[in-house]
Amino acid sequence: MAKLSKHSAHGTSFYNTVIKTSVNELIRVLGKPQFAGNTGEDKTNFDFVCETDEGDIFTIYDWKQYRPIGEDEIIEFHIGGKASHVTQRARIELLILLAK
Repeated sequence: MAKLSKHSAHGTSFYNTVIKTSVNELIRVLGKPQFAGNTGEDKTNFDFVCETDEGDIFTIYDWKQYRPIGEDEIIEFHIGGKASHVTQRARIELLILLAK
């Protein structure tokens, strides 16, 4: 199942895969994000670098909210990866974790 990773996210891109959830729900299933600067001053406030059960690296991040995000607020997060099938697999793994 999806988990936090210590590997580099270099080369990941957005392939139109998103998930609606809250920061606290992501923290519950994954752990603390590698970047959390919830000021609204950057393009992202929270960034998670993760890997699928097959070892493919992917990222989860809010995109251009440009405001502080309530940690229980449901928003759309982008899922980035090195290929579309990776981001789709990551989304499925996240949905399974979030349903528990």
